[in-house]
Amino acid sequence: MNNLNEVTHIDNVKLSEDGKKVIIIDQTKLPNVTEYLTLGSDKDIYDAIFELKVRGAPAIGICAGYGIYVLAQTIKAETFDEFYREFVKYKDYLNSSRPTAVNLSWALNRMEEVVTANKNKTIGEILKLLGDECRAIHEEDIKMCGAISEYGLSLIKDGDGILTHCNAGPLATSRYGTALGPLFLGKERGLNFRVFADETRPLLQGARLTSYELEKAGIDVTLICDNMASIVMKNGWIQACFVGCDRIAANGDAANKIGTSGVAILAKHYGIPFYVLGPTSTIDLNCKTGEDIEIELRDPEEIRNKFYKEPMALKEVKCYNPAFDVTDHNLISGIVTEKGICYAPFEKSIKALFV
Repeated sequence: MNNLNEVTHIDNVKLSEDGKKVIIIDQTKLPNVTEYLTLGSDKDIYDAIFELKVRGAPAIGICAGYGIYVLAQTIKAETFDEFYREFVKYKDYLNSSRPTAVNLSWALNRMEEVVTANKNKTIGEILKLLGDECRAIHEEDIKMCGAISEYGLSLIKDGDGILTHCNAGPLATSRYGTALGPLFLGKERGLNFRVFADETRPLLQGARLTSYELEKAGIDVTLICDNMASIVMKNGWIQACFVGCDRIAANGDAANKIGTSGVAILAKHYGIPFYVLGPTSTIDLNCKTGEDIEIELRDPEEIRNKFYKEPMALKEVKCYNPAFDVTDHNLISGIVTEKGICYAPFEKSIKALFV
């Protein structure tokens, strides 16, 4: 039986009751198996992020906040300098796991600021403050997702067809999600949408996660291959495109899962509004444009072998496997944040969010 509340309030990342471990749903096992992992070591947490067991920019940030808190508790030190030196080692190690999603470094930097701002306190007091901070990061994300969902819902109406790419629902965030949040919120209020989910090659986040979340919530979802987006747009079945984001530059260029920029180009051609939804924590004002965003390159075997019983290409064939691409701000109709919707010129509207 479909259960909207069960989907929107899933505990995909949380701290154990004793505060010593991070508990996550292993997203690589979905949709067929729901398995929780308990992470306690630096390698466990690093691997969970790198191997996409936890994924989605906000969820990565939440996991990183909890993770560095868990690791900080294992540090054996008598002085602040000793503690801080080990803390930074853990922080830098976790931060190296994935380069594109800004929430990873944002959360880790925020946790480090707690340490440096309280150097005159005891290590025990610092640990208490770190515990408070990582929990605050999670609670703030829940509130941000709710606000984003409200703003996003204002852009669509009952019966609309929505196309989405990759996964930006509760599994990738907390509670309602970002790009999928308006759809879940609308469902709660009696609205019905027809959602077309790109499968999102090569890791199939749209097939494995987005269609899973929407189907479980009782929302009309149709799974399509990535190269079918054009025909469903041409057929008149799409009234808006909603996608998440992993990093937004100061000019409005947005990095998201590979294939997103192609969807935006198609939407522009067919006159369909294309919206990027994400919290202000994904905005990186230090990145002037998308050219400044580092794009993660992943193992070519994800293209050649993953999800196949046998390789689908000869081992000698080269594979190019960028995890993300950057959508030019000129293709984006609006950027939906928890503080409101930004419209062009994005340099001004984004800057206004932080005044």
